[in-house]
Amino acid sequence: MTKILVVDDEKSIRLTLSEILRRDGFDVESAENADEALKRLSSDGVDVVVSDIILPRVTGVDLLKEIRKAAPDVQVIMMTGEPTVETASEALRAGACDYLMKPVTKEAALRSVRQAAEFKALNDERRLLAEENRQYQMNLERMVEERTAELRATNKRLQETIDGTVRIIASTVESRDPYTAGHQRRVAEIAQATAREIGLPEDRVHGIFMAGMIHDVGKVSVPAEILSKPTRLTENEFSLIKQHSQVGYNILKDIVFPWPLAEIVLQHHERLNGSGYPDGLKDGQILLESRIIAVADVVEAMASHRPYRPALGLDKALDEITRNAGRLYDEDAVAACVRLVREKGFQL
Repeated sequence: MTKILVVDDEKSIRLTLSEILRRDGFDVESAENADEALKRLSSDGVDVVVSDIILPRVTGVDLLKEIRKAAPDVQVIMMTGEPTVETASEALRAGACDYLMKPVTKEAALRSVRQAAEFKALNDERRLLAEENRQYQMNLERMVEERTAELRATNKRLQETIDGTVRIIASTVESRDPYTAGHQRRVAEIAQATAREIGLPEDRVHGIFMAGMIHDVGKVSVPAEILSKPTRLTENEFSLIKQHSQVGYNILKDIVFPWPLAEIVLQHHERLNGSGYPDGLKDGQILLESRIIAVADVVEAMASHRPYRPALGLDKALDEITRNAGRLYDEDAVAACVRLVREKGFQL
């Protein structure tokens, strides 16, 4: 129920106005001066104050200003028996919602109080909705933060699982071929640095590193004696070696990774002019990731010892990719790899 406080030093006016408002369904209290009014205001949950401007010691306008400080949502209606433009303007400037002239008629009093009570109720509802919305936003933000943290933790665990799986696959390959132990890791590191030098996003760079770590996984199908043969391979043996790209693709194609690792592995021996294997792809048909790993693979293989020959050295490896940039190897990947070694001190 809406609570009304009638403030007037004339008892007859207080009683008459209070009775009119009670009969209209309002909960009404009264006070004869400003001090009493402020006490009731602070303890009784008043919604609307109807106050005379002329009060003992403290004017109604001064009371209005105090009400605005203590309870800014309370609606205040001013009454006066000496209406002037100046008093009306002063009351409205101080924050009164309406201005009534004495003697106040029943109709005018009810109309003004009903409007003030309705405005107060709407304002209370608006404030309540605003607070509920604020609480909702706070709870929503907290829920989003908690959910985001959970997703980050899940993604981190998933990434660790993927990385662990890739490393296990890589170590399985290298355990069968001691002469190329570490080859896949070194290729992965060169490819990763090259991809960063080109300016690829970090997630894509990490995918290239993962592909580099298992680019030779298909060699598990090649007999160990061929992998470790100390002399040059025969044509048949080399044909068997060349199948490792397709075998690697077959091993990886049904595993769900965040990157197209199976396709990268399949294409890492393709060359821009179509002379590569297994499908003789050309230029734009080859994934950029595969083109980067192809450059890294050649550099690492030529710079490192092999069972059938000693290491040729890093300079010869860089000369090879530079001489064939744009024909066999991706020009951007070659340029980035050469910069890393010759200008930025990258070492295997």
